Amino acid sequence: MNGRFLTFEGIDGAGKSSHIDTLAAWLRERGHEVVVTREPGGTPLAERIRELFLHTGMDALTESLLVFAARRDHLRECIEPALRRGATVLCDRFTDATFAYQGGGRGFDRRILGQLETWVQEGRQPDLTLWFDASPAVAAQRRAAARQPDRLESQDVAFFERVRQAYAARCAAAPQRMVRIDAEQPRDAVWAQITAVMASPPWQ
Repeated sequence: MNGRFLTFEGIDGAGKSSHIDTLAAWLRERGHEVVVTREPGGTPLAERIRELFLHTGMDALTESLLVFAARRDHLRECIEPALRRGATVLCDRFTDATFAYQGGGRGFDRRILGQLETWVQEGRQPDLTLWFDASPAVAAQRRAAARQPDRLESQDVAFFERVRQAYAARCAAAPQRMVRIDAEQPRDAVWAQITAVMASPPWQ
């Protein structure tokens, strides 16, 4: 019995993380076993890599290597075992984020990212990705009100515009998997968009 793999994507401040626990509760009420996790992170090793990734200066290649190393451990130790036992996995970021942040924001070679994706994931892709789309200006206001920024959150508006454009390109290239959520709407309206997506098989 195979589970379902659902990922949440978007620039920092788009509001994706605030909906994961709500969706997890919604799915549990409908009888799903749900595992909530994040990237980078999700295992003890990957969480240690996350701390380095978010708080230590490095170039785009090093960022990419670290995040894929964390992803490999995350897949082997958390995601794949959960899917094999039939659980629904909700993950805050996955490979779309790497192509958006390192590929789009940093301008790193997408061919290298694609090779790393092939090696690390061995074909594993999300069944569904919710892309929380918000302008960099709106997202920056939300981040400023919520927390102190980490190394990536401190980037300028132009960086986040490149990240947003990369997400849009990923969404256009995989419309059967990736669904745009208008994240600039009020919270209730965003949740309504999510439940409309989740009301269709196999989620209902």
